Amino acid sequence: MHPCLIRGGQVGGGAPVRLMGVINCSPESFYTGSYVSPGAVREMALAMVRDGADLIDIGARATGPGAHPLPAAEEQARMEEALAALDGSGVPVSVDTTVPAVLEACLRHDVAAINDIRGLADPVYARLAADAGLPVIAMASRGRPGDAQSLEETLENLKGVMARCVRHGIDQYILDPAIGLWVPGRTPALDWILSRNFRRFLEFDRPVLAAVSRKSFLGDLLGRDPAGRLAGSLALTVLLVQQGASMVRTHDVRETRDVLAVMQRMG
Repeated sequence: MHPCLIRGGQVGGGAPVRLMGVINCSPESFYTGSYVSPGAVREMALAMVRDGADLIDIGARATGPGAHPLPAAEEQARMEEALAALDGSGVPVSVDTTVPAVLEACLRHDVAAINDIRGLADPVYARLAADAGLPVIAMASRGRPGDAQSLEETLENLKGVMARCVRHGIDQYILDPAIGLWVPGRTPALDWILSRNFRRFLEFDRPVLAAVSRKSFLGDLLGRDPAGRLAGSLALTVLLVQQGASMVRTHDVRETRDVLAVMQRMG
């Protein structure tokens, strides 16, 4: 596997499974318990790092099912406030945005990676990412975030993502197969298909991100709202790591770290 380096830390290629902690600066998030107010961002990020996070993913607009668009200026203001609070903290940060102007503003701060749920489909955004020289976490998207409607389309979208990386000279990247109800027409059944076939995504010889924390298909199965989906998230995380996930994106860093520690001990 071709590993990815984030601030000198290796993801994939035999490295331990890495943890990406989520900080939502969007009160509109599908999981209201994950919202972090601007004044608490630094404290929360440092706590996540102490609990075992290797990377903190900062986002400022909701992207879940039915999320309403947020003006770019508002997203940028939220992101800059959060990133300013982390400047000088030493916390490795990834920025979760799809808007070139917002990314450009974020890059004025201390950023370690870029998280693009459009999979570099925007050429202006892709050029900014390439010029920044930062590793990219790129979702399986053709145009809209997570727009595949089948396993086969997901694999094709990932091929397209890799082609964009080559085109723009981006060599350090992690693939995200886009589990979740991203666009109309996608169903919980597809999320289970992608999860059962997670090992297929390793065919591209790149690190793969497992991002299932508290998502709606778990709630659909369990009959629980986001606050009650921790056990389901952890159970699926175990199964995806067993299939080769190199990084786990989670709202629950401490609990996920404990799960990974038990898995490692079991060999």
